[in-house]
Amino acid sequence: MTSVRYLFLDLSAEVQGKNALLHCRIEDIQAAVEKEATLILFREHTWLNLHESENLSCLEYLSKAELTVTLNQEENNQTIPQLHFPQTWYVSYVDHHTCEEGDIIASDAIQFEIMMFNPDAAGNPLDHFSAEETGLQGFYFLLLLAYFVATCIYAQPLWQTMQKGGPMHTVLKVLSTALLLQAGAALFNYIHLSRYAKDGIGIPIMGGFAELFDMVSQIQMLYMLLSLCMGWTLGKNRKSQSKPLQWDSTPTSTGIALAAVITQGILLLWEQFEDTDHHGYHAHRSMAGLLLIGLRVSLSMLFASSLYQIITVERSALKRDFYLSFAKGCFLWFLCHPTIVALSVVFNEYQREKIITIAVILCQSISVVVLYRLFLSRSLYWEVSSLSSEVQILPEPPDLKDLSSLTVNTETPASIANQAVSGLKHLIEDICKEELVNITRTVPVP
Repeated sequence: MTSVRYLFLDLSAEVQGKNALLHCRIEDIQAAVEKEATLILFREHTWLNLHESENLSCLEYLSKAELTVTLNQEENNQTIPQLHFPQTWYVSYVDHHTCEEGDIIASDAIQFEIMMFNPDAAGNPLDHFSAEETGLQGFYFLLLLAYFVATCIYAQPLWQTMQKGGPMHTVLKVLSTALLLQAGAALFNYIHLSRYAKDGIGIPIMGGFAELFDMVSQIQMLYMLLSLCMGWTLGKNRKSQSKPLQWDSTPTSTGIALAAVITQGILLLWEQFEDTDHHGYHAHRSMAGLLLIGLRVSLSMLFASSLYQIITVERSALKRDFYLSFAKGCFLWFLCHPTIVALSVVFNEYQREKIITIAVILCQSISVVVLYRLFLSRSLYWEVSSLSSEVQILPEPPDLKDLSSLTVNTETPASIANQAVSGLKHLIEDICKEELVNITRTVPVP
């Protein structure tokens, strides 16, 4: 096969529906016309088949192009044929030097800009989002709206509860911080996608901030949950049953939590450096992403083992119910990533990243709500239980054999009422006699 000299453009956007448009703007139109500059487009399956073919000439390769755009104008538009489902298109640049053999004399470079548009809701080719990204902007808008409504309803009661202190005070502060970080990540993603919808570029720094906030939230939640669980497990033998449940930390539990946090932080940074796409944070398509899935599964097994040890020795039914609810929140937080990634294989490739991103954010938000309700509902109980442990024990009641020595009042209600009336009558007579004596003393004798 004669080598084909072409410029492969990293423009494998998912195109869907009808009226999809490829727009190309040339900087030096004269040079493009002299070189007979052309863009050729291939669908994904055609592109892969061509690269697997061994006995294919250069001209045969070019003839397989499904669309051809001649760059003879400053701005060139090409409508993509109607597609029944989203497909990936690959773009190559060719000119009259493409199929020439031997050395090619260097010439001036041609600068051009290519943009692909999908049809918007009205059918006009103005949408910069590919099929992989369609719907994410609307999702983040609804998520921010839900955060705003929840803040208006629950912010003041939650703040008052945190001001009172209590055994769950620190846990509620960490949960609130993690939730604020998640809301901040959603806000930055929405700002980035809103600008991306207008110019196809967006604000990459906003996408970077969103990833940073998400990573910090993940690390903070991991440290809190693991430190809580390991602290309860390691301290179950030395802790009194009447002592209120709180954040008990030991050097061992802190060390385990820090080791897991550092490991997850390294894997998250590794994943970000491997995948610079701000929309692919939850896709786990790299080795670092697979290791993150393995870490979350391992942590879930550690949680299950630790909580099982606590529940089997716990005698309080309320505390056992607390531990079970806590386990549900932990498993939902850590297992949602691996489970959704495994289930996403049944969807089309262009749908997977979007489904994983939306489902993971929703599951983790639900997990935070479950933990909020758990700690808020149990906080009062643990405070009351701690007070009850300080109450002195009442003396035991007397034995039945001592009841015979007790004096029992057998008077009827009628006799008690008669005695009260008689006493009141005598009291009035005494008062009248005293007043009569006083009057007699003060009246002069004639």
